[in-house]
Amino acid sequence: MKNTLYILCFLSIVSLFGQSKVDYLKQHRYDLHQTNFHFPQKSMKLVGFGAYHGSAKTEDTELLLLRSLLKNKSVQYYLPETDFSIGHFFNEYLQTGDTLLLKDLVTHYGTRVPQDRSIETYSKWIALKNLNDSLPQKDRLQVVGIDLLVSYKYVSKHLLQLLSPKDAPTKALSDLQRMIAVDTTDYSIQYDSYAKNILKKLLKDLRQHQAHYKISLARKKEFDHLVKNIRVTFEDFNRAREPTIYENYLTLSKWYNFKDKPQFLRMGFAHLAKSREGTDGYPYFFTRLIENKIYTEEEVISVIGYLTNSRVVWDEKYDAQGNYSGFTTEGGFGIGDYDKEYFRGIQHLKDTKLSDQTLYRLNTLKSPYRKAEPDLIEIVMEDEASNGAAVKGMATTHFIDYAVLISDSKASTPIFEIK
Repeated sequence: MKNTLYILCFLSIVSLFGQSKVDYLKQHRYDLHQTNFHFPQKSMKLVGFGAYHGSAKTEDTELLLLRSLLKNKSVQYYLPETDFSIGHFFNEYLQTGDTLLLKDLVTHYGTRVPQDRSIETYSKWIALKNLNDSLPQKDRLQVVGIDLLVSYKYVSKHLLQLLSPKDAPTKALSDLQRMIAVDTTDYSIQYDSYAKNILKKLLKDLRQHQAHYKISLARKKEFDHLVKNIRVTFEDFNRAREPTIYENYLTLSKWYNFKDKPQFLRMGFAHLAKSREGTDGYPYFFTRLIENKIYTEEEVISVIGYLTNSRVVWDEKYDAQGNYSGFTTEGGFGIGDYDKEYFRGIQHLKDTKLSDQTLYRLNTLKSPYRKAEPDLIEIVMEDEASNGAAVKGMATTHFIDYAVLISDSKASTPIFEIK
């Protein structure tokens, strides 16, 4: 009897996972360049795409995915890795086409991740505007930022749109208006900057002299949201980023009805992991959504880009006076595919790619990526400790649903090189 049970169990496992990973990938791969490409799934609430920062073709891959999802009418909101105010002004760019505004937006958007402060990011937004303009008005994407504040510039400009004095401006409001008009400060949230002090004085003045200010009731919740997010940056904001992303998402979901209007999210891939790494792992954004039952695992789709034979922009260089003077790139460390640092199982993607941008569906019911092997999740490292122990015995599909292999990409070019 025991032997019969063992055989039945073995046959069941073979039936479920009998196909090799290479054979499976050959049957579930898509060339993103094909004009008839359709994203394989349609019913989801949130699709996230992320990859290592700083590689030029990553922006192209995002556009190809977005184009397909818009063709399928699968998404209605675009959530880039930025805050609510920068998102607000990205919408203004999509409406006006003001490229001077766009260049400045990309510069500030990239404050958090300088590798994304690039010409390729700028060009992606121009292409995104052209794509959006080609759609019927009712189907066009709206940008919504859910992240922690990136810089104080655009939240200050946003406040000035919502806030006006009932009589003459108070000194605190005049100082804010002057800071934006002169536009010479760095707007940093990272230290006790001039911009931070200006905003601290304004919020204090608002609290003490509310009668001096006129706030449109129609947009008061928007104003309150900005103030709440500014206050987070006066505290230990680095520790607050992931909770802030999650809380902002829940707040904005009520405004925009996210549960009925699917979104496309672009963030670094850690935020898109659907499980913790081990029982004590940190819960990133997608994990929080699933653990707190905001969405089911099936409603949240994670698409991760993997680089091979590629380069990334690494450092911006500055002279002694603080002026931009050039940049460096990397083609080994920092791309996740070289002899001292690589993703377990990435070779299978390299052996089966159709083009330089090949998408693989990993989450079908009989996928071998449901086995307790963390391919594409475990990072094998020669000189440093990896995440191998934390993800041991976990399946790829605990974390992600799709992989995109991005090959032969040049590094992104900093926005400061734009002519």
